[in-house]
Amino acid sequence: MANEQLFSSGALNLWDTNIDRADKLFSGLTPDQLAKEIAPGKNRLIYLWGHLTAVHDRMLPLLGLGPRLHPEFDDPFLSSPDKAAPHTPSAEEIKEAWNEVNGKLRAGFATLSPSDWLQKHASVSEEDFAKEPLRNRFAILLSRTNHLSYHLGQAILATK
Repeated sequence: MANEQLFSSGALNLWDTNIDRADKLFSGLTPDQLAKEIAPGKNRLIYLWGHLTAVHDRMLPLLGLGPRLHPEFDDPFLSSPDKAAPHTPSAEEIKEAWNEVNGKLRAGFATLSPSDWLQKHASVSEEDFAKEPLRNRFAILLSRTNHLSYHLGQAILATK
């Protein structure tokens, strides 16, 4: 296996591991557990799950893998703090969107070669990418995996 493929495979394995861990955690929580705040006055677990789903949904066009599937998640989980949006999707709605979005990401990831990962992502111009080649798809995968890990750690602590 070439070095480039080792890097992308390692990063994708880490992504998959964290997605599986998050899926197992959030899917196994009761509605009462999902309503629990990660700390007093902070986000609820259901908000974190919806937030991660919305962030992952934004990865689709950013990585050139297709249009967003659930832009309606922006208001309750990205634009508004927890409990501020007029409607929060149910756990069932979030689970369905989570599975759909992450399934589409996994399928899209499988189509990308190691060199594809080093191409610019959709929100950087050709001119800026020429100046900053680290603004690539691989950087998005790494940053979103880190984001997922951070919130997964919060969720795990909140369930203890």
